[in-house]
Amino acid sequence: MISQENVYSVIAIITPGIISLLMENRKVDWRIASEMLYNSTLYNALEVEETKLWHLSAASLYDILEEELTTGKITNIPEEQS
Repeated sequence: MISQENVYSVIAIITPGIISLLMENRKVDWRIASEMLYNSTLYNALEVEETKLWHLSAASLYDILEEELTTGKITNIPEEQS
């Protein structure tokens, strides 16, 4: 099992990719994209080891975040890949 401290390390690697996708697709600057991510329900869930969201790629997490930003809900979290 990965420790909570290691989850934060993985998040630090994943978040720049999500922020870049937000900047590119939503045409916002780094600050706004960062706020969108860090203020999201997705990010709160990503910080919790038990959710296993840290297993997902930046692109998959971006898709989940886009759903949240568009609809206000997260309805589809992919299953962990074996």
